[in-house]
Amino acid sequence: MPKHIIIIQGHPTSSERHFCHALAESYAAGATRAGHEVRHLTVAELDFAFLRSKAEWDHMAPAPAIGSAQDTIRWADHLVVIYPLWLGAMPALLKGFLEQVFRPGFGVSLPGSAQASKRKLTGRSTRIVVTMGMPAFIYRWYFGAHSLRTLKRNILAFVDIKPNWHTLFGRIEGIGDAKRKRWLATMEQLGERAR
Repeated sequence: MPKHIIIIQGHPTSSERHFCHALAESYAAGATRAGHEVRHLTVAELDFAFLRSKAEWDHMAPAPAIGSAQDTIRWADHLVVIYPLWLGAMPALLKGFLEQVFRPGFGVSLPGSAQASKRKLTGRSTRIVVTMGMPAFIYRWYFGAHSLRTLKRNILAFVDIKPNWHTLFGRIEGIGDAKRKRWLATMEQLGERAR
């Protein structure tokens, strides 16, 4: 059954292409070929402020770009979140975007409402793709894949988006063309399956 897929490009640089962009394009190509409908959201191109207080978290109206992103997430059955590991975590711009998007009233009901614990995004799934300079097994084994775990447990599970699959690509600066092609082919296959 065809799915609605949103690819959230979390690389904070939009002025030049990076491997994260190639991974997103490969996933989209596979998904489109399989009959899924794909939309793209590039976080670096959005105009929004960082949240600076609990009052802003609870009550500030979302910027137009955030409201539009929420509409697209509401439309989607499956989210693909792609980002590079920066200083051991997701880039601050992506974190700020996720804080804005999943605020009360969208991902969960507003505090104090009769349905305060209700999750509004149940039934959606996610593929998280992380690129990094270190070997992926070091990130998993030594560092405990902490930014990935934070995204899965503290953000996506909070709004009841699950299951959350992941793919890690390590040592991206040193890979040759053959490995790059294999990784892009892997992304196409995942896109075909909407996984």
